[in-house]
Amino acid sequence: MAELRLNGVHRDVDAPAEMPLLWVLRDVLGLTGTKFGCGVGACGACTIHLDGEAVRACITSLSDAAGKEVTTIEGLSADGSHPLQRAWASFNVPQCGYCQPGQIMQAAALLKQTPKPTDGQIVDAMSGNICRCGTYQRIKAAIKSVGGA
Repeated sequence: MAELRLNGVHRDVDAPAEMPLLWVLRDVLGLTGTKFGCGVGACGACTIHLDGEAVRACITSLSDAAGKEVTTIEGLSADGSHPLQRAWASFNVPQCGYCQPGQIMQAAALLKQTPKPTDGQIVDAMSGNICRCGTYQRIKAAIKSVGGA
């Protein structure tokens, strides 16, 4: 049994310690906002926060997350009112939308660390998150609008 603080709530999770956190979130706990993409941590679709840092849930085991604060897109804002979620809608960022939870979680980690990022800092921070639809310019604009740069 592993203990997590998931989206602000203490959770005891009965799953194998080596199970990827992505599958714990989706299959065990029913939080399907975090998406499976590549399974090797290269695309960013499964980005969540672990103790405030952006990590890939597909390569983070349950044991790696035990005792830590886990935040998913559902925990960022269940009703879509987080400033980044509002900016994503305002700038019409999503096309297919599949990668967007991971994109938003990566952007939230960036803004926490660097509240007013430059274009270069945004590009660097977001470079590990792939958008097959190519909405990178809108992603950057949405982040800048929230970051006030």
